[in-house]
Amino acid sequence: MRAEPLRAAVRKDWAAPMKFFYADSQDLVDPNFDFVREEWSRDRLRHRDDVYAHELFSSPPYDGLLVSKAIVDGMGNGSRYTLAQRHRFYRQGVREFFRVPTHWRDFQVMGDCGAFSYVKERQPPFTVDDVLDYYANGRFDLGLSVDHVILDYQPKWDTTGVPDDVLYRQRLTLTLAEEFIARHAARRLDVTPVGVAQGWSPTSYAAAVVELQRLGYQYIAIGGLVPLKTDAILEVLERVSVVLLPGVQLHLLGVTRVEQVAEFTSFGVVSFDTTSPLRQAFKDDRDNYWTQSSAYTAIRIPQLEGNPSLMKLIRSGAVKQEEAARLERACLEAMRCFAGAAGSVATVVSLLREYEDLYAPGKDHSVGYRQTLEDQPWRACVCDVCQAIGHHVILFRGAERNRRRGFHNLWVFRQRLHRSIERGSRRSVALPVLAAGVV
Repeated sequence: MRAEPLRAAVRKDWAAPMKFFYADSQDLVDPNFDFVREEWSRDRLRHRDDVYAHELFSSPPYDGLLVSKAIVDGMGNGSRYTLAQRHRFYRQGVREFFRVPTHWRDFQVMGDCGAFSYVKERQPPFTVDDVLDYYANGRFDLGLSVDHVILDYQPKWDTTGVPDDVLYRQRLTLTLAEEFIARHAARRLDVTPVGVAQGWSPTSYAAAVVELQRLGYQYIAIGGLVPLKTDAILEVLERVSVVLLPGVQLHLLGVTRVEQVAEFTSFGVVSFDTTSPLRQAFKDDRDNYWTQSSAYTAIRIPQLEGNPSLMKLIRSGAVKQEEAARLERACLEAMRCFAGAAGSVATVVSLLREYEDLYAPGKDHSVGYRQTLEDQPWRACVCDVCQAIGHHVILFRGAERNRRRGFHNLWVFRQRLHRSIERGSRRSVALPVLAAGVV
């Protein structure tokens, strides 16, 4: 339970609108994919012909992109980019490489190191100048200092003692931040420097923010919050807000809490990044398709040759391939007929249940399927994805559908965010006030 802080009026310099940055991992789709024949475009080259989420929508599904050096350049064990793509990335710059429309004037691109990629290492694999080169050559708008993630949140350590490795990570992160802003100034780079704060408690985070402000940072990213519950995040932000100087803004790394956006804003947070809306489309067991007020279970009709567990059952002789193929076709046809208003919910659910019992014995999504089919949320959605592909967006089947459903979720998430901001702006949000300089 958080202690009730003293309250005061909202700081006007903290009233900036919240920005949602999508952390890209080279998620693209073929705009001409044939959903009936299950075929990609002829002569398709993935990056040349495929499109990003923001290219499918008439309005941005996010306010900016976060692109990590670890994803672009790799760390000695390969990159998600081919050598040709990396050359083009640096030749064109990040905005042109991602084909960001030139008229999206408020759209920003942020870079970071991808600290979770090297979380098990003793120290980051990149030097400060390596990272500054990445930001400069990529022509980023914002660039985070080199950091080392602290995964443990243990406020009790403030009194019992902090493990040496944890102290080392915080001190190294602050040392690198000092070198980063000094080298940034010496090189006169256009990219806005963002200092990263790591900690294990509200007090330690606040201490890191004090130091970053002393170094001259006006924009500070709070890292290591991903595994924390909402109450813990708010405890950190309450404490940090006490020491935050006028004009200094906060970014939350990897945090998704739309319901708390008004409260986050009151503590000086102006931006955050996440991939959760996209990942939930195919990682969550039930809440795969988002609407403005709820979430629905996607209809699972796995591809016969694309489901490892099913193929294992077939190879072992536990499942007949002909029967699996028959049920796959029957489920697809039932969904096609249902989408054309020529089938019943009961019939579709019965077929889906029969197929699921074959490819995932013991699983039963029929309750969620029934709700999804009764409500048919894709029919009411006005986003460009749902309008373009109809019921295919609700099918849990292959990357082309699953990613599009994730793109839909990104669009919905941004709409939810803006509604939360509007609701919050109509309320008077208070801030904790303690003695100046208290950490």
